[in-house]
Amino acid sequence: MALPQILPSSSSFTHKPHLINPTNNFFLTPQSNPQYHFTPLPFLHRRRRRNNYTLRCSASSFPEKHHTGSSPNSDDVVELPLFPLPLVLFPGAILPLQIFEFRYRIMMHTLLQTDLRFGVIYSDSATGTADVGCVGEVVKHERLVDDRFFLICKGQERFRVSKVVRSKPYLVAEVTWLEDRPSANGEDDVEGLANEVENYMKDVIRLSNRLNGKAEKEATDLRRNLFPTPFSFFVGSTFEGAPREQQALLELEDTAVRLKREKETLRNTLNYLTAASAVKDVFPSSG
Repeated sequence: MALPQILPSSSSFTHKPHLINPTNNFFLTPQSNPQYHFTPLPFLHRRRRRNNYTLRCSASSFPEKHHTGSSPNSDDVVELPLFPLPLVLFPGAILPLQIFEFRYRIMMHTLLQTDLRFGVIYSDSATGTADVGCVGEVVKHERLVDDRFFLICKGQERFRVSKVVRSKPYLVAEVTWLEDRPSANGEDDVEGLANEVENYMKDVIRLSNRLNGKAEKEATDLRRNLFPTPFSFFVGSTFEGAPREQQALLELEDTAVRLKREKETLRNTLNYLTAASAVKDVFPSSG
């Protein structure tokens, strides 16, 4: 399936869209505070060459509170236009886009007449198109004279594709809503897990800043009053250069399992950074 085409940014937007080239790697970077810029998963994209195509997510873009009753009923079946992209959108995350491919311009004209919501679904040449995606709601748009669109989208509900209704001029599918369910044994302390994950993120940020020659300032309040479920989505959105891992996290239907997986990933990252920091201390020139 051909991937949609997206172009560079417009200065008229606070969040600037960036070029996405499906053949290149790209990265998601948390922007909750400029001092917290870091590369959280160096072991996942071992020595991959960083390019300039960066999509930014922000902790502040996530809702302050999450209530389990706020999502549509999981039994509802609706039709949703789909936008395959080589990235994973999480609930609450901000996604800037610029669209110029004809079929997606048609889709935008339709959305502007309806509810401004479409499905963002991960797709690449190796694995094809995923079955689980996230609704992107257009919260700001600009239409240019040549009929291109600049968009700012925000992740909303997750969905699972039940059936493709049509494929031209763009994909439309019947989808059902996906929600996290209570843990199987009911014994997991999700609040405690979320706190552990936050602490691991703080340590990763601190060591990453040190390795990059930045001030080792203490990262505080990364959760920003988020409940465990939306916090787990925020954490997943920071996992750079690993869209398949992000997709796996998006598909999980258990907040505790998602947090445990993220905790393990961050712990491995911390071990990597600790070893790299020790090497740098012994051999300063190697950094």
